[in-house]
Amino acid sequence: MFFERHEGGERAILVHLDGQDSEAREDPQEFQELALSAGADAVAFLSVPSNRLTAKYLIGSGKVEELRDQVKLLEADLVIFNYVLTPSQERNLERVFECRVLDRTGLILDIFAQRARTHEGKLQVELAQLDHMSTRLVRGWTHLERQKGGIGLRGPGETQLETDRRLLRVRIRQIKQKLEKVRSQREQARRGRKRADIPSVSLVGYTNAGKSTLFNALTRSEVYAADQLFATLDPTLRRLELDDLGPVVLADTVGFIRHLPHKLVEAFRATLEESSNSDLLLHVIDAHEPERMAQIEQVMAVLGEIGADELPVLEVYNKLDLLEGVEPQIQRNAEGKPQRVWLSARDGRGLPLLEQAIAELLGHDLFVGTLHLPQQLARLRAQFFALGVVQSEGHAEDGSSLLAVRLPRVELNRLVSREGLKPLEFIEQHTLQ
Repeated sequence: MFFERHEGGERAILVHLDGQDSEAREDPQEFQELALSAGADAVAFLSVPSNRLTAKYLIGSGKVEELRDQVKLLEADLVIFNYVLTPSQERNLERVFECRVLDRTGLILDIFAQRARTHEGKLQVELAQLDHMSTRLVRGWTHLERQKGGIGLRGPGETQLETDRRLLRVRIRQIKQKLEKVRSQREQARRGRKRADIPSVSLVGYTNAGKSTLFNALTRSEVYAADQLFATLDPTLRRLELDDLGPVVLADTVGFIRHLPHKLVEAFRATLEESSNSDLLLHVIDAHEPERMAQIEQVMAVLGEIGADELPVLEVYNKLDLLEGVEPQIQRNAEGKPQRVWLSARDGRGLPLLEQAIAELLGHDLFVGTLHLPQQLARLRAQFFALGVVQSEGHAEDGSSLLAVRLPRVELNRLVSREGLKPLEFIEQHTLQ
């Protein structure tokens, strides 16, 4: 790689820009949590008004001098800005502070680098980091900004900086090719699930809303879950059996955050496509979070970027265990369809309600009725029982079975077709009115 990975625990001064514009303003508490998640030891927090931004240092020269004194006094290794710095601003500030300077994008990229576990996740993070650093290479190579010399190398040639940029371009192209292969493999797997008529459900939401905890509770898995930002980076898929519906594929995905860097959205497009190709999105919301409405807006903005804002969404208000006087419930819209589910993934209260709501939304094409099956269709009768879709059974005078069944229509069509019968004709002829 072209950059160093630090072990964390570095003494950092946090600089928050207190903006007047609510759209541009960042959350100072979230900023501190990000720094903590990256492993920084915050030794000072400085809030700076953002109404007088400068091109050279971003902040005013007086604040720059104040920060320089703080860096020396506290022996800080790092200054982190809760804002996006230009490459020249980073360089100028580093010259004054004589320590490393990191902006919000670089901080989030560092957290992603620590969290990535799978080969695909590491590739996506590396792509985002290289793309981010390609404009900042001059910082690391200023001492090599000259023509190379030596036997066979004298005369016109490229500078070390140009060489490094070329190597970066080559590496970025290689990673994109590998991620394109991952994308095609994911698409192939999705097509396989579509052919098998297995619906897919994706968990989306703001980072640290409790998606992985909910995923584990629903699927009885042990996906890594922690009370920290971006605990999950790599998508995980599990099969989930639902009453009245059958199997669905549940996907746990990366969390979103306010002003998620576009480089990350682009790099994680292969992962985020898992959400954009789902039949239903479960938007997990931290019900205990005071800023939850702003977080909901940010999630919807990112969903719009990946083309998933038109998909059916079920809002899941999580962390009910932190609220008083609120019981698990399903809230419905004017048409009677589930719109919100209130639950606690930690203690399991409300999980059956969520499963019921998912089954209702995905099972809109359920077949519910009584089938009249003659004795020659005994094998089909046995398959209905094997699937557990029979509500009750009676018998006609001729000994044929009267089965009250409830199952997805696609599943019924599949079973009937397997017996060599035409689904539409079978349903018309064998359904009791």
